[in-house]
Amino acid sequence: MLTEQRINDIIRYELSFKTALSGGKGGQNVNKVETKVGVELDVMNSGILTEDEKQTIISKSKYVSKEQIFKIWCEKHRTQLQNKKDALEKFRIHLKSLFVKAKPRKPTKVSKAAKRKRLESKKKSSEKKQLRKKLF
Repeated sequence: MLTEQRINDIIRYELSFKTALSGGKGGQNVNKVETKVGVELDVMNSGILTEDEKQTIISKSKYVSKEQIFKIWCEKHRTQLQNKKDALEKFRIHLKSLFVKAKPRKPTKVSKAAKRKRLESKKKSSEKKQLRKKLF
């Protein structure tokens, strides 16, 4: 299980940031200012993550590339700093969500009313089909 402290260590020591030109509408700065920010983590070369955690990230995350690099990009805001904060928050939330254990499903019984209703509808459709038959 990843603790908040270990996530902070990953952010501090193992993340790398990349910037790029943001897509979409712009103005005078559209081809000059790199506001799009990417957060990258080389999962297999991480010294903080255990082998089980690495396998969990690789198998469950949709943000892991074929080279096993965890990448999240953000270009929602107009400034690089806001996009960097947003990308870090997305990274933190997504990493936590990968390690949340699913609650086991409790099997439930079908209620008597639901059974009765299902059987009645089956009987009605059966009668309807019986009426369609031609008698010779």
